[in-house]
Amino acid sequence: MDQQAEVREFLLTRRARLTPDRAGIIGGGRRRVEGLRREEVAMLAGMSVDYYARMERGNLAGVSPEVLDALARALQLDEAETAHLHDLAHAAAPAGPRRKRPRAGNVTIRPELQRLLDAITAPAYIANTRKDFLATNDIGHAVFSPIIDDPANGRNNARFTFLNPAARTFYTDWEAGANSIVASLRVEAGRNPHDKPLTDLIGELVTRSDVFRARWAAHDVRFHRTGSKRLHHPDVGDLAFDYEALELPADNGLIMFTMTPAVDTPTEERLRLLGSLAATRAGSRAADSAPIRAGNPSWQAARAGYRDVV
Repeated sequence: MDQQAEVREFLLTRRARLTPDRAGIIGGGRRRVEGLRREEVAMLAGMSVDYYARMERGNLAGVSPEVLDALARALQLDEAETAHLHDLAHAAAPAGPRRKRPRAGNVTIRPELQRLLDAITAPAYIANTRKDFLATNDIGHAVFSPIIDDPANGRNNARFTFLNPAARTFYTDWEAGANSIVASLRVEAGRNPHDKPLTDLIGELVTRSDVFRARWAAHDVRFHRTGSKRLHHPDVGDLAFDYEALELPADNGLIMFTMTPAVDTPTEERLRLLGSLAATRAGSRAADSAPIRAGNPSWQAARAGYRDVV
């Protein structure tokens, strides 16, 4: 990614959305656009216009954390946006250390984490910051089977959301979910601009999805920590959850999501049905793949077919 362009577009879009009224600026003459002027941002941040103009051109090298915080206050950035600004400045540092993230394809989920997932009765799964499903408990797999079991998605939620038409049916609040995915990917891109699997995924989505590309250009950022999620599962219908995202400090870059059924909804009952359906299907697959023996229905059918042929 072009880091200077990332900085430039982020600051331009934040300045453009902040109106003089919101910033407490009275008057100022006729405006061609609703957002603040550069000199107004500089005044609010307590810096020279030339210094702010240099920053808005994409040059954050050497800018102190205190100046970044002052600019964040002037632009009325929220927590995620302020952290993103600091991440962009960190990436601009000439010798800034690169954050280490697990390489795609080389992530091993510790047995202790899988046991923790299995001990959770509600749907739960572990993902990385690129939205890959890495591990689930049984009911979590059943809930997200339309994503996990379709090879076209590559077990990736962002790819499913923007490239698979089924996503607009599966995610009842598709618009909100799509915005959240793009905003959290933008956070990660600012935090780890040298993560090649991440940049490859973003490049794929920008190339193949006009909808993703338009959202990506907005430069919105958001933390994906807690919230609600509504799904329409092809087997059991509507499901409603409250989710929590729990970072795993011992496993850099991995996040555990727990999905608690929303109150006053039929979700718990439908989850029990979904669990039964998933167990039945798993049993059928196990029976079909079991060694051929007299007690295996598949063996009996095969034996009957053999007699017919003979």
